[in-house]
Amino acid sequence: MCYKNGKDVLPAALLKELQKYIQGEIIYIPKEGNIRKGWGENNGTRKLIHNRNLEIYKIYKSGSTITRLTESYNLSEDSIRKIIFNMNNEILEK
Repeated sequence: MCYKNGKDVLPAALLKELQKYIQGEIIYIPKEGNIRKGWGENNGTRKLIHNRNLEIYKIYKSGSTITRLTESYNLSEDSIRKIIFNMNNEILEK
């Protein structure tokens, strides 16, 4: 979130009206409909991890063991199992 000066971004009439309620303080104006992006959507991390998980799933399906995957991706066995389970469910839903 970045700070903007009201006189630079608001019409004069609106600024004058807002000054009746608040002056010289910071006010947060939420996005319309309170729409928020999910974790990792702005910087591409979500997509990167999804692609990595899909790769893990495909390698597992082609015959690799969970132990090999834990070594290759530096993840725990539980994490690898969870990724395989979730990717399998995602693929079945499509």
